[in-house]
Amino acid sequence: MTSPECSHPKPLKIGDIEVTNRVLLAPMSGVTDAPFRRLAAALGAGLVVSEMTASDDLVNGRPMSRLRCEATGIGPHVVQLAGCEIRWMAEGARIAESAGAQIIDINMGCPARHVTGGQSGSALMRDLDHAVRLIEATISAVKVPVTLKMRLGWDDRSLNAPELARRAEAAGVQMISVHGRTRCQFYKGEADWGAVRAVRDAIAIPLVVNGDITSFEKAVTALQMSGADAVMVGRGAQGQPWLPGQIGRRLETGIVESAPALAEQLEFVRALYDEVCSHYGLRIGLRHARKHLGWALEIAARCSRAPAMTLGNWRQRILTSDDPHLVHRSLADAFDDFAWSAAA
Repeated sequence: MTSPECSHPKPLKIGDIEVTNRVLLAPMSGVTDAPFRRLAAALGAGLVVSEMTASDDLVNGRPMSRLRCEATGIGPHVVQLAGCEIRWMAEGARIAESAGAQIIDINMGCPARHVTGGQSGSALMRDLDHAVRLIEATISAVKVPVTLKMRLGWDDRSLNAPELARRAEAAGVQMISVHGRTRCQFYKGEADWGAVRAVRDAIAIPLVVNGDITSFEKAVTALQMSGADAVMVGRGAQGQPWLPGQIGRRLETGIVESAPALAEQLEFVRALYDEVCSHYGLRIGLRHARKHLGWALEIAARCSRAPAMTLGNWRQRILTSDDPHLVHRSLADAFDDFAWSAAA
C-alpha cells in the first residue's frame, strides 16, 4: 500500500527523461565512480550522477576526468561538471554530450576549499550574475537537459538559493537539487530541509532535497518539510549502495525491506572491489577500493552487532593488504565472523 504522504501522481521527469523513482544517488567526489554508480543503479537507485568533473580538465583530455564521466550502462547517463569559466563549462558540456551524457548537471554546491578557492562549486553563489552566465552558456552548448545542484547559500547571511533557482529556471535549467546547508557549514550540524521550502516556492521545475538522507523516515520528513519532488542520498549510501533503491521502492509501494543478508552484502562488496580495481588499474584501484571496503565492513558489523574490536581487527587486516586474492579470502572470513556475531 502506498504511503499517502509519499504518493506523487506524476512521474518525475527531467526534460523528456523519466526517472525510475524519486530517490537519486548524489554525486560524491572520489565515491560515485562508474563501478559504484553501476551497483547503486542495479540495486534500484532512481538516478545516479557522476562524481564532479572539472570542465577544464575534461576539455584538456586528462585521463582521470574522462574516467569520471564514464557511463554505467544502466539508466540515463548524468555527468556533473564544475568550473568558473564560461568557455570551459560550455566546451566541457559539449564533450560530455558527445561522449553520451544524456543530462548535464552543474555543480554550484561543492564546499571543498580546493574547489571554492578556484571560484567554482558553492563559491559561485557569491556572484549570481556570473553563475547565471555559466548556466546560460552550458545550456546553449548542448541539446540535452541541464540541471543544477546548489546549497542554501554561502553563509547564513546570504541564503540566496531561491533567487539562484528562480534565475536558473528562467535560463532553462530542468531540475534543481539543494543541499540543506550553507557552504560555510560544510557538513556540520544538521541539514535544514525546511529552508529548502523557499526554493520550492520560487520554482515550478522539479526540486530535489539533499543532505542527511540516511533512512526512509528521514526521506519522508525531508520531502514533507521541503516540498521537494525527490530526495538525493549521498553519504548514507556509502557502504550500503542498496539504500537509495530501498527507499525509492518503499516510497512507491510502502513495502518495508530490511538490509540485505550478510551473504548478499559480501557479494556486493567483492564485485565492487574487483570492478574498481579493473576500472582504475590495480595500482590506483587498490587505493580507491579501500574506502568502499571500510564502509562495507562497518555496515556489515553494524547489521550483525559485531563487537568494535572484531571490526577493528578485520579493518586492519583487509585495508592494509595489496593482494586482491588475500583481500577476497579475508572478506569471506570477516563476513563469516560477523555472521557468528549475528547468531550469538
